[in-house]
Amino acid sequence: MNQKFAEKLLGFFIGTYILMASSQIVAQEQQGDRNTSLGTDPMSQVPSVWELSDVRPTDWAYEALQSLMERYEVVTGYPDGSFRGERAMSRYEFAAGLKAAIAHIEELIANNVRIDREDIDILQRLQVEFAKELSTIAGRIDALEARSAFLEDNQFSTTTKLEGAVIFSVSDVFGGAEGGDNNTVMQSRSRLYFKTSFTGKDELTTRLDFGNFDEFNLPTDEGRLGFATDTEDTVEIGDLEYVFPIGDRITVFLEANDAEVHNFTDVVNPWFEDSDTGAISRFARRNPIYRMPNANAGIGARVELVEEAISFDFGYLAGEENDPDAGSGLFNGDYGAIAQLTLTPSDRFTAGLTYIHSYSSPGEGLDSGTGSTSARLSEIGSPELERPVIGNSYGIEVNYRISDRFAIGGWVGYTAARVINLGDAEIWNYAITLAFPDLAKEGNLGGIVVGMQPKLTGTSSGLRAVGQLKDPDTSIHVEGFYRHQLSDNISITPGLIWLTAPNHNENNNDIFIGTIRTTFEF
Repeated sequence: MNQKFAEKLLGFFIGTYILMASSQIVAQEQQGDRNTSLGTDPMSQVPSVWELSDVRPTDWAYEALQSLMERYEVVTGYPDGSFRGERAMSRYEFAAGLKAAIAHIEELIANNVRIDREDIDILQRLQVEFAKELSTIAGRIDALEARSAFLEDNQFSTTTKLEGAVIFSVSDVFGGAEGGDNNTVMQSRSRLYFKTSFTGKDELTTRLDFGNFDEFNLPTDEGRLGFATDTEDTVEIGDLEYVFPIGDRITVFLEANDAEVHNFTDVVNPWFEDSDTGAISRFARRNPIYRMPNANAGIGARVELVEEAISFDFGYLAGEENDPDAGSGLFNGDYGAIAQLTLTPSDRFTAGLTYIHSYSSPGEGLDSGTGSTSARLSEIGSPELERPVIGNSYGIEVNYRISDRFAIGGWVGYTAARVINLGDAEIWNYAITLAFPDLAKEGNLGGIVVGMQPKLTGTSSGLRAVGQLKDPDTSIHVEGFYRHQLSDNISITPGLIWLTAPNHNENNNDIFIGTIRTTFEF
């Protein structure tokens, strides 16, 4: 059956259904019509079409509509697609069929299909004589459609979707003393996402992780891969998150496990942020200040100040939220808080202004998993640094898609840190990103990242007194990768990372890290 024709006669069935549901009322109205006086004119004794309680196969209206339906292929909705005559129809049934015929012929006219003038005149006459019934059906259909829309909006069956990503990678380190201390490795990571919705607008995400990534023997975190996960041969619960709206402008995030403050906002690095298919290094995925709080559970919100243009995001995470001991819990111990204003004046440009406050317990420092050892301000750099650390971090992130096949972006991050009862420190990082979407083939991605991983640029006298000096030199991070999309679900990404003066020290030889990442998504 032609789909367009079937859609046109949807009104026929709705009208018939309404008629059956209100048959007693209609019968009473029609009986009243039959009892109406016809006057004294002899011609008035011949009933007009509008006075008939039923439309019979021998009536001119019935024959006219049947002819129109057959001539212009108006499907009536019967299984064999025929217009079944040979039986009387109520005026409301007839009006429903007439409504479908009118709608279909109007569509033909809109598509420049020639309609005979005589047929148009017939339709106009039928419209006049069945005006009351057409109006009644239209009103009842509108009410039914409104009710159906209400039910669609308010009825939702709880559903859970399974999504997943599996990564196989082959990697190695070359150059410097570290090159000889590492071998070529094949490693893997698997993630399963169970996404449940209770209302159709909310989402509960439960992520399961499995990974066997042992880190390379390197002097710092600068060479960490962006997709490396080590669960020590066990399956672990990763993200546990519930997101729901409040009205049209507010989205609330409840984080129960393995969260970071970037969960509450846009890191403004769309081409590189995804660990499955984006950049190959940890540093290139986002501004390292997003990782500095040592916290993983809490609450946040995104408030859309101007629709699709300006949002204000904020949130709070605790690091020992499940520990009832003194100095721990949701509001004691390690924590982090974020506030970010995200500006999107066009669909090609986005900028973020970020502030992050963090507190780390003794020995934890500011561990972003990137940068030099000194920039962590932890006991790893010096035993004297086994003290609480407060961090106030500021970031500017931008991304501009100049064309469909080229985008430029980057960030600057600054952290003012205080080691309690010892001294102050300053940490900087920056990056420039170049993205080449659909390079050589639709779905592919080329990427280049050049930047400086977190560097300790200054310390106060108290820190210098215990040997915590600023980093002597500057290490530059250079990264290039090319993601080749084999299919919608499989991609291969070869990439290379070049670290000059590792650990921000020119006494260390340059390091090269090569990897081939294969990603399966489902």
